[in-house]
Formats: sequence, C-alpha cells, structure tokens
Amino acid sequence: MEDGTRTGLTRQTIIERALGLLDEVGLEGLTVRRIAAELGVKSPALYWHFRNKQELLDGMAEVVLIGDGVTGPQQGEPWQEWLANRARARRRSLLAHRDGARLVVNARLGPASTRLFDATLAALVAHGFTPVLAVRTLMTLSHFIDGVVLQAQTQRHEADDTPGAALVALAGLLDGGMAAPLVVALRDGGDPLGEEAFEHGLRVLIDGTAAALERHREEGR
Repeated sequence: MEDGTRTGLTRQTIIERALGLLDEVGLEGLTVRRIAAELGVKSPALYWHFRNKQELLDGMAEVVLIGDGVTGPQQGEPWQEWLANRARARRRSLLAHRDGARLVVNARLGPASTRLFDATLAALVAHGFTPVLAVRTLMTLSHFIDGVVLQAQTQRHEADDTPGAALVALAGLLDGGMAAPLVVALRDGGDPLGEEAFEHGLRVLIDGTAAALERHREEGR
C-alpha cells in the first residue's frame, strides 16, 4: 500500500481537492480513484487519512458547514437577525458547491460541526430559548434550507425549458390556462426557489419561532 504519510498528503489537501473536483464532476462523478488521480497518487494513499469514501464525504461536508464565517451574536444584535444571517450563510455555503446540499444532507456531523452546532444552541439559550426549542428551531431551519437548495440544484441540472415555455406548458394542463392561480403565482412571484421566495420562508420560520418563544415565556410566568 502506498503510504499517504510519505506523499505529502493531509486530510485538508485531500478535502480541498475533492471539493474542487466535486464542482467539476458532481457527486455522481466523484470517486476515490478520481480524487487520487487528481492528487497524483494511488487510491490506497487516501485511506491513510480516511477509512472509506463516506468518511471523506463527511469531512468535505464539515468543511462546507463550518466555512460560512458567521460567529455568535454581536453585542445587542437581536437573535432574529443573527439567526437569519446564519441561515443565509448556510444557503450560500451549500450553493457554493455543485451538489452541496446532497453532500451535506447525507453526511454525519463531525467534531467541528458538532461543536459549532452546540455553540449555536448556547447562543439561543442565552436569549431565553430552552435547549429543546433551540434544537427544534435549528433543525427546522436546516431542513428548510437544505431542502430548498437541494431542489434548486437538482432542477438546475435537469431544466431544459425557458421559464416562459414552462409556464405555457403548465397553463395547458390547467382549466384556467394562463389565469390559473398556479400559473399567476409562478409568473408574478418569480423563481419559487429563488432569493425572494427563500427570504419569505425564512421570515415565516423566524416569526413563528418568535411566537413560540413568547408562548414559552408566558407559560413560565
């Protein structure tokens, strides 16, 4: 077996090259053999650093998740705004890589991302959340963000019609034609997976969380 410790490889260099290759070929085309070839080594050299491909994918996902650069709330910053910024940063991180959402949703949390998750919980608890409400809030937001990005990235690969042609085709399926509510909504509301739609969903979730937090406080009086 080729000794990965003698080739100059590190976990970081492998992950960085694997993420670069992910952007080129997507998750389906990402293989250990291909990553090794890009690094100029044989596949066994990578197994000095990762026990299997899933462990490598987990490491890649962790780099994506902890790379958003958002720290804890600043002095006097409302938790709503801080949480919204964290959500936007996660979306940007996933969109920064081809199949970024698929990579993350299928990964297991590593030590660094686990500590970051716990620190985020602690920040919410400091603002009056119970640990349970904090976990549920973060999980709900994560599921929303990951789902939106996953669908957007999947449709980006599959789409072959212009938006106008797609609307005409959709109108042909509905009794109301171009006046059908679904067609009007898609025409006037823009991309249902775009920035404005994401911000709407994010605001709904944060406003709902604020209401849940207020109920908790009232019940505790």
